[in-house]
Amino acid sequence: MRSAGEHEEPEPEGGTRSHLSGSASDVVQARDVHGGVHFHGPEHSATPVPRQLPALVRAFVNRAAELDRLDQVLAGDPEEPLTVGMSLVTGTAGVGKTSLALHWAHRIRGHFPDGQLYLNLRGYDPGTPVGPAQALDYFLRALGVAPGAIPADLDARAALYRSLLAERRVLVLLDNAATAGQVRPLLPGTAGCLVLVTSRSRLAGLVFRDGAHRLSLDVLTESEAVGLLRAVTLGYRSGGDADQLLALARLCARLPLALRIAAERAARRPEMPLSELIDDLRDESGLWDALSADDDEEADAVRTVFAWSYRALSVESARMFRLLGLHPGAEFGAPAAAALAGTSAGQVRRLLDTLVGAHLLEHTAPDRYQFHDLLRVYATEQANREEAEPGRRQALRRLLTWYLHTVSAAQALISPLERAISLEPTEPEVTPLDFAGVDEATGWYEAERANLVAATRAAADAGLDRIAWQLPVLLRGIFMRHNPFDDWLDTARVGLAAARGLHDQAAEAELLESLAMACSQSQRLEQGLEYYRSALTARRALDDRFGEAMALNGIGLLHLRRRALAEAVTNFERSRGILTGLDLPYWDAVVLGNLAQADLELENLAEAAACLDRALPVLSDQDDRGIEGNALHLLSMVQRGLGKPESALQHIQRALGIAREHNNRLWEGYWLLELGRVQRELGQPAEALVSYQRAAMLQRRLGDRGREAQALDGTGETYQELGRPDEAMGFHRLARTTHGELGDRWQLVISLGNLANAARRAGEGETESTRLWREAVENLAGFDDPKATRLRRHLRERLEAR
Repeated sequence: MRSAGEHEEPEPEGGTRSHLSGSASDVVQARDVHGGVHFHGPEHSATPVPRQLPALVRAFVNRAAELDRLDQVLAGDPEEPLTVGMSLVTGTAGVGKTSLALHWAHRIRGHFPDGQLYLNLRGYDPGTPVGPAQALDYFLRALGVAPGAIPADLDARAALYRSLLAERRVLVLLDNAATAGQVRPLLPGTAGCLVLVTSRSRLAGLVFRDGAHRLSLDVLTESEAVGLLRAVTLGYRSGGDADQLLALARLCARLPLALRIAAERAARRPEMPLSELIDDLRDESGLWDALSADDDEEADAVRTVFAWSYRALSVESARMFRLLGLHPGAEFGAPAAAALAGTSAGQVRRLLDTLVGAHLLEHTAPDRYQFHDLLRVYATEQANREEAEPGRRQALRRLLTWYLHTVSAAQALISPLERAISLEPTEPEVTPLDFAGVDEATGWYEAERANLVAATRAAADAGLDRIAWQLPVLLRGIFMRHNPFDDWLDTARVGLAAARGLHDQAAEAELLESLAMACSQSQRLEQGLEYYRSALTARRALDDRFGEAMALNGIGLLHLRRRALAEAVTNFERSRGILTGLDLPYWDAVVLGNLAQADLELENLAEAAACLDRALPVLSDQDDRGIEGNALHLLSMVQRGLGKPESALQHIQRALGIAREHNNRLWEGYWLLELGRVQRELGQPAEALVSYQRAAMLQRRLGDRGREAQALDGTGETYQELGRPDEAMGFHRLARTTHGELGDRWQLVISLGNLANAARRAGEGETESTRLWREAVENLAGFDDPKATRLRRHLRERLEAR
């Protein structure tokens, strides 16, 4: 079940979520019971094929020699062994690295039919660069991994990423990398993929250690620079005098970024002679030279062009440009820009179009905009220079308030049962978004995810502590559904510090509980228990009885994950005692379901059935289909344990109907494991193999190794029941390896016992089965519940009988 607001279905019996590795890299394909179950490589057609390359820039110029060199890397050396290809395009800011990389990537994408991944690592932005963990989270989602199945650990994410790209042909474009450390975790592990990196740094480590082929990009030749000017202004003004175009190119230091901005201005002023534009730019250059002590000619040229174009803007457009430099994120939409400027969305779109037309802003997708990193720095400088501090602070407050109220609207749809918090009203100029439904709200959250983290940090940095703790509290209800653990932990820690700065104990309790839930769901169990206990202390000090009940329920869930079943039951019962007194039947039903799961593990089947019979009607009335489905799944397990497989089948089929109605593969993949067990009880091995095959396939796609291993173990058990222990051993070995790698001792014991039984039946000799039974007994140490005690006794009897 779940704790307060926790919508993710629970872990399986002792299950653990983590990454996929080569030891379990095949999927199971069920045939009929005569043909058996076979292993095949992953079916790529079932995996999403990402097509993430941004659109090509207009008027790309020659660069023929550079493109030829990149083509040589793609062709490779037939005398060398196949490796992961990597090309590194380096050069000064504004030299056209991204344009060249994108042009070449689009040209060769046909060589990579399994997809193209793209990410701007923002290594030189004024904000926080994209770290490897964040990048892997983004790529794994693009490759079809469900958010709840993305591992919390960086190494685990990287391993899952490499597994998903194994034997596939994928192009990975990593733009604006600042260090080799940003890149290395994103490298595929096998040949067939190509990585293309752009950077202002030489990144020697990638060349000498990782075998990257470096292409150092120089400024354009004079003829190429003039060609770019002509191409951008084509159709807007006459060809222009060649000498004047050359003079303009030289003033721009032949850098494509500066050339494009200058050309866009020339195109927008066709009536103005080119000589006047050049004189204006020379005047700006002289002013910049007088103000700057920088000896970097190229940097001076770029900043001169920035200033020249900025001063040509209208008053409104110039204000919009510099205020956008205050946005804490790298990408934004028009409604956020409207909040910054304190104007309407319609007015702001006109201003944004003006900035895009001047090549001072990039329009990257429908209603999404971003700066080139150099322009973002320049915009921030202009805001600091021309906007008074109170004005800057007011603009930032408007933006953060807009984010806060829009998150509140999204959370109310995505996680409607979360307790509301009181928000201060917005200013009249700020219009938060409303959403038509859950999908629209979720889409907005996904687009703004990085900005919401940045906004939380910006609020704290600006001393806006109330916003800094309220944002992560509202985000918790969304994070529970999507499990972006890095974002969740980062924002909650910022919020906790802000709450403590305000001496707001109620806010502190909310953030402590949020941190506890994030740690629990990401398997940081000891940290989670510490946070839950602190939250419980805070709730009691506030006499917050509902909050106390939810903290006790969370502690119970955490103990359930640790298989500390007696402690779990104690905390669930304490939580229920409070909720019953508060007359909150829905939350009482939620905790009853959790108590039922603990009773089930303790083999208290009658008690578990009674809990579920009381919980199900309430959950059905609330239309919380995920919790209702999981209660049906637990009821199936109870009925099966009571020797009533026909009744169990009805319950698990109802649960699977809910999963398929909602197209929820997480629920379906988990509940299919129980269907396979029920079908075995009913003497339907062929049907059980099909259920386990689909469960294994879904779990592989989701990246959930623990549950995939349970499906493999179930397949092995079915083959043993069919009298085919040799085939069963292969599945049990895979399950044992996976559970061992994940550190899931309970499931490891189960698979070891199954493997020992199969080995004995296959005539592998008593030595092997005895060794496996002994290993199982060793791994049972520390488990003292009735099921573990009975299993330990059974294994020891087997050993004594040898």
